[in-house]
Amino acid sequence: MLKSITIGQYIPGESIIHRLDPRTKILGTLGYVVILFVLRGPAGYAVMAGITAAVALLGRIPVRMLLRGLRPVLIIILFTIVLNMVMTPGETVYQLGPLDVTDEGIVQAATMSIRVILLIMTTSMLTLTTAPIDLTDGIEYLLGPFRRLGVPAHELAMMMTIALRFIPTLVDELERIMKAQMARGADFDTGSFLDRAKSMIPLLVPLFISAFRRADDLALAMEARCYRGGEGRTRYKVLKVSTPDFWAGAFLVCTFGAALWV
Repeated sequence: MLKSITIGQYIPGESIIHRLDPRTKILGTLGYVVILFVLRGPAGYAVMAGITAAVALLGRIPVRMLLRGLRPVLIIILFTIVLNMVMTPGETVYQLGPLDVTDEGIVQAATMSIRVILLIMTTSMLTLTTAPIDLTDGIEYLLGPFRRLGVPAHELAMMMTIALRFIPTLVDELERIMKAQMARGADFDTGSFLDRAKSMIPLLVPLFISAFRRADDLALAMEARCYRGGEGRTRYKVLKVSTPDFWAGAFLVCTFGAALWV
C-alpha cells in the first residue's frame, strides 16, 4: 500500500500534457476541483470523468497507476460511503440495526465517493506530469500578485513543492523502517485493524528523526549553493505561454461549462 501513493511522484515524458505550461495545469486543476464540488447531477460527473480520462490518455499515464493511487484512501472512501448512507435524512430503504439507510443517503454517498476519487486522480496527474522545479515556478508566478500584501511567494512555492516531493521519499523511508523492524520480530500484518494501527506507532519516532535529518541536509545543501531566497533571483528556464496552452485553456473552459450546463 505504501507504494500506491502517487501524489508527489513525477514521471518524465514528452506528451502534450507534459509540455504544457505549469501555470496552465495548476489553474486547470484548481478549476476542476471547484467545478467538481459545485456539480449536483450525474451527467456533470460523467463529463468530469471524461476530462480525467482524456488528460490521462494525452499524458500517457497508466490507468493502473491512477487506480493504484486510490488504495491508500480506500478506507476513507468506504467510511464516507457508510457515514453518508446512515446519517443523511430521507426515505428509509433498508434498516441496518438501529441505523436507517436512506435513498437520499445512497445518492449522497455515491456523489461524495465520486468526488474523492476524481479529486485524487486529478491531483495525482498534476504532479505526475509536472517536474518539481516547474511546479515551483508556476506556483510562485501565480502567487506573485500577492507580494504587494507582503506574501513571500517564492518561499511559499518552494515549501509547497518540497512538501509534495518529500511524500514519496518519506514513504520509501517508512517502508525501510518497517522492513528493519520486521526483521527484528515486529508484526504489522496480523491482528485486528486497531492492533495493526497500534503497531504502527513505534514507526513514528524513527520516521520523524529521518525527516528532520533530511530537512537539515537539504538546508545545508541550499546554503552551500549560496541560496538566499527568491528576491532578485533569475531563472534558467523562463515560463512562456504557448499556443497549446491556449487550446488547453479553451478546452477546459468549454468542458467545465458543459458539465455545469448538463
